[in-house]
Amino acid sequence: MQLEPEQILDALDEQQREAAQNLLGPTVILAGAGTGKTRTITHRIAYGIVRGDFSENRVLALTYTNRAAGELRARLRALGVGNANAKTFHSAALSQLEYFFRELYGVEPPRVIESKTKNILTAAETLKIKLDPISTRELAQEIEWRKYSMLSLEDYAANIENRPVIAGLSPNRNLEIQSLYEDLKTKAKQVDWEDVILLTTGMLRAEPRALSQVHQQYRFITVDEYQDISPLQQELLDTWMGDRSDICVVGDPNQTIYSFTGATSRYLENFSLRYPDASTITLSTNYRSTPEIIRVANRVRANQSMESLESTKTSGVAPQVISFEDKKAEADWVAKEIKRSLATGVKASQIAVLYRINSQSEVIEQALSDNGMEYQVRGGMRYFSRPEILAAIRLVRAEAAGTSTKPLYETITALVRSLGWMSAAPTQNGVKYEQWEALNHFVQIAEELGDSATIQTFANEIEERQRSQHEPTRESITLSTIHAAKGLEYQVVFIVGATEGYLPISFAKTDTALIEEQRLFYVAVTRAKDRLVITWAKNDLDFNRENTPSRYLQWFN
Repeated sequence: MQLEPEQILDALDEQQREAAQNLLGPTVILAGAGTGKTRTITHRIAYGIVRGDFSENRVLALTYTNRAAGELRARLRALGVGNANAKTFHSAALSQLEYFFRELYGVEPPRVIESKTKNILTAAETLKIKLDPISTRELAQEIEWRKYSMLSLEDYAANIENRPVIAGLSPNRNLEIQSLYEDLKTKAKQVDWEDVILLTTGMLRAEPRALSQVHQQYRFITVDEYQDISPLQQELLDTWMGDRSDICVVGDPNQTIYSFTGATSRYLENFSLRYPDASTITLSTNYRSTPEIIRVANRVRANQSMESLESTKTSGVAPQVISFEDKKAEADWVAKEIKRSLATGVKASQIAVLYRINSQSEVIEQALSDNGMEYQVRGGMRYFSRPEILAAIRLVRAEAAGTSTKPLYETITALVRSLGWMSAAPTQNGVKYEQWEALNHFVQIAEELGDSATIQTFANEIEERQRSQHEPTRESITLSTIHAAKGLEYQVVFIVGATEGYLPISFAKTDTALIEEQRLFYVAVTRAKDRLVITWAKNDLDFNRENTPSRYLQWFN
């Protein structure tokens, strides 16, 4: 059902309403954690379309993560504007690259590699260098940083002495691996995701006809999480914008935590310098967290020039800081405390355990398993790689290729039933429950799309979710690095391992790196809605040493 313009605005507070009504010209929305930025920008887009200021098919909403893009699409669809485009930078760039390669050059575009690991390991083996998984990941991140920072190999070589030591390699060996990585990729006619943005930008600038077509297609651009944009992504955005200025950016300088990949908040902070006539709106009303959590968050934030957050929730429990003798005692207590939360009615999906690096999860996983609790590690097995989901996708595609006129819900339930799904969930946890839960997500998507959707609509939605890896939320406890938890929220949050060396991380030596670690801690704190617990272990038995509590715990006194 199509909403009236005022009905769309009725769902917003005064600050959000002001942002939604700034439809034309440059607009910057400074949105603190939990202030409803996604609600604001989706209602702004819907309001502009319903009023007639925006053409629905000429809107492009951009973000950086697959889940965020999926959330934008779902919310826009719920507001009756399902044809507005909401994509990641990579997805939008790849769509254009594929289309124009075929349209202009009559050839298929290079194949995008999903991971840099294989080529990095091949390059290292060729050079007789041994790399462990951590070193391989460090090199992949350094390649991303170089490309997002728009440095050629020559530029990088000229400045490599100023870079941190990567994977324990000398600068020359690091450069040799990166050079051979690029050669291997080129010979195999492959590109990585950074190349996709670089090639799309270059192609559009070299082909006026293609650029004109893109400008005609996308007239009104919104950028979510603008504090995370890199110089390379900004170049592509500038290309998409041309000399037009109908752009809205939203972000929070206090949540810039990806500078190791080239992300920078300077474009957000300097937006009004670039667009002197820009409208600036600040969202400071926090709807997520209790006043007690927000008081700590306001102390933690690195950028004190932003307005302080104000909670709308009633008073709750004060955040806790608890120390333990060692990591096992810490993990066992967290597991038992989670069990108590579950017993009080808190859903498993509303509980998260956050930590600085992946290796910290092992002891927590063991403690949860010992207590018989289901959990998921963010970054584990991908939803769209599950055998039953791949089978379901094949059935959906086959059905969409036909001429079925049956209601969507009936069609989808029949398809997943053929793969073993039942309307009632299995009574016991385990593999069968996970398979049921995965297939049940297809039924939920059909319910979201509604009665008017067709199997073709459903197939397109699944294709977009698969392409962007927009995965469902499972009903289980979440274990996650703080980086991977950005953009998410939980009723109960445990931040474990809060010691010097982890928070901040040991290799953060410069003022810039330490401020980024502080922003990371701010992100962790602001994931919590009702209860926040920080834990640390006094002794590290693995290395036979005593730990020092994180300097960030001073803000809890």
